[in-house]
Amino acid sequence: MSDRDFADYPLSEEIVRAIKGLEYKTPTEVQTKVIPLALDRKDLVVKSQTGSGKTASYGIPICELVDWKENRPQALILTPTRELAVQVKEDFTNIGRFKRIKATALYGKQPIAIQKTELKQKTHVVVGTPGRVSDHIERGTLHLNKIDYLVIDEADEMLNMGFIEQVEDIIKELPQNRVTMLFSATLPEAVKDLARKYMKTPADISIKATGLTTEKIEHILYEVPEADKFMRLTDVTVVENPDSCIIFCRTKDRVDSVSDQLKRKGYSCSKIHGGMEQDERLAVMNGFRKGEFRYLVATDVAARGIDIDNITHVINYDLPLEKESYVHRTGRTGRAGQKGKAITFVTPFEDRFLKEIEEYIGFGIPKMAPPSKEEVTRKRSAFQEKMKMYQEVKKSKSEELNKQIMKLYFNGGKKKKLRAVDFVGTIAKIDGVTADDIGIITIMDTATYVEILNGKGPLVLKTMKHTTVKGKQLKVYEANK
Repeated sequence: MSDRDFADYPLSEEIVRAIKGLEYKTPTEVQTKVIPLALDRKDLVVKSQTGSGKTASYGIPICELVDWKENRPQALILTPTRELAVQVKEDFTNIGRFKRIKATALYGKQPIAIQKTELKQKTHVVVGTPGRVSDHIERGTLHLNKIDYLVIDEADEMLNMGFIEQVEDIIKELPQNRVTMLFSATLPEAVKDLARKYMKTPADISIKATGLTTEKIEHILYEVPEADKFMRLTDVTVVENPDSCIIFCRTKDRVDSVSDQLKRKGYSCSKIHGGMEQDERLAVMNGFRKGEFRYLVATDVAARGIDIDNITHVINYDLPLEKESYVHRTGRTGRAGQKGKAITFVTPFEDRFLKEIEEYIGFGIPKMAPPSKEEVTRKRSAFQEKMKMYQEVKKSKSEELNKQIMKLYFNGGKKKKLRAVDFVGTIAKIDGVTADDIGIITIMDTATYVEILNGKGPLVLKTMKHTTVKGKQLKVYEANK
């Protein structure tokens, strides 16, 4: 942490107001190092763990620097997973809320037609996975000629997931006169090559990897035969009695099986893996973020940079076969300055993989004796008591910021030759309302969505039921969130 305050940076009142609304208190280490250089439009290579506040470190300066009047995308953020793309897009929307920054997420398993429609609107920031971004470039639906800022987020994960060539192909299509920022938890040679090839004398920033240090995360190893794993899992969860826990498995089938068994035992539990529909995956992550259930059984898809601060325990039900995955999995706990516990099950035949992980993280994971039957029996009543307890649903950090915002739906758009300026001109004439009370405007072919800020939504809704826009009387309702 630092003694600095976000107000110390040369940021507009709109951005500072959004940061306060998001309850960002003082800048994290990565933010103090990145924000000033990013505001100076410097190329950056940043080595930083997930959970260090890096999205805001590039999101704040980019929201500050983009020109609201420009209709075409000015920033492109590449992420390895769909979940991260959606999350980063939401972060940009929240940080740029009062500047009316429009961010769009592009990812697979969502109809491309929906994304094409969004890209026809004024869009300042595009966040996407390499595959879907490439698809839009080939179709000519994503215009790149105004891109001033490129961020490659979780670059080592791009490499692990086989996306690095696609990332290179995208970079070759971008304007050369741009700012490029690369963020990565580790810096393999292929990632360094990417930086050398496509960046202009980048500043190197390295944040100490708190995700691997034992002050924040207690690492524990249990040796367990394959056949005893589920019994050991139930014993460990009874003794540990976590508030919030991710259980990592190697395959989709294993996730299904472990999740089903836990549910049959009455655990407050859900699951996530790559075989599920995208909307369902996003709904599960949202529910877990809010604390609607205590246990999430997941493949590594949930380990890739998902920002949830309150996870107390991570259990590696299956040892990861890639050493980097151990860091990404265990980095889900011990976030935002809190303590966490990472528990790993290893079978007698996995010594080689364990040795690789220990060499990579720089210490041996302490082996513990399994919980005794007496200890499990002694702690079972407290575990069952917590299982019955009502789990308080947590507010998201954007909830406070967004509670004074109402989104209105109008039943007219481009086909009625309506433009954003028509809505702004009409709404700003209402007594007690100014242009500063109008947020993001999205104009579709037959509908328009207008965000009204500062608690003025009910007034605008009531007035617009009897007010024409460009001489046209439109139906207006509060839009579904």
